[in-house]
Amino acid sequence: MTQRPLTTIGFDADDTLWQNEQFYRLTERQFIELLADYAESETISRGLLEAEKRNLHHYGFGIKGFTLSMIETAIEITKGEVPTTVIAEILDIGRDLLAHPVETLPNVRQTLEALTGSYLLVLITKGDLFDQERKLAQSGLGDLFDAIEIVSDKNASTYRRIFSKVGDGPERAMMVGNSLKSDIVPALAAGSYGVFVPHELTWAFEHVAEPTEAPRFRKIEHLGELRGVIAELS
Repeated sequence: MTQRPLTTIGFDADDTLWQNEQFYRLTERQFIELLADYAESETISRGLLEAEKRNLHHYGFGIKGFTLSMIETAIEITKGEVPTTVIAEILDIGRDLLAHPVETLPNVRQTLEALTGSYLLVLITKGDLFDQERKLAQSGLGDLFDAIEIVSDKNASTYRRIFSKVGDGPERAMMVGNSLKSDIVPALAAGSYGVFVPHELTWAFEHVAEPTEAPRFRKIEHLGELRGVIAELS
């Protein structure tokens, strides 16, 4: 009997299943306004991005690390003279970010409902454990997944481990997401298919060149096109 070429499909969460980056952008604008008396907006944004990159190793991905990076940036921008009232406001907007509403993207539920039962579906996401669990619960999508994996980072080893544990190995798996750096390139390196779904707002840290020469790379405009890609593989 011929084996099915695809049995397991992994999905990223933030900006693949629901909106996320737009709330970070709004928070960053609020942060820039707080420090407007100390530096130009571009200087503040650049300083925040550099602090986030430095701190990924210490705090990981997620809102708590982002909030700490804002505080660190405020200290640097003001040369250590940031008022305590500004620190308090940064903590407030960080807490607001932890409570933002969950807005699922178009075609998400219909696509997951069409695939569930025919494929093993696994949610693979980075970020703060509590926040990702909150968003998944509020999305109402949790029951459509066979497994949930909230990880500290995404690399080829991550996908090999998860697709071997949940499914039939990475060669018979597909990863779907909006980040080339986290979702697609490492999944391809693990031997899986990688389906890139661009989002208009993707964190600058996640930008890399499209692996257009990779035979298992696919690109779609929205999740509604995913079933067509899967049908071609079958």
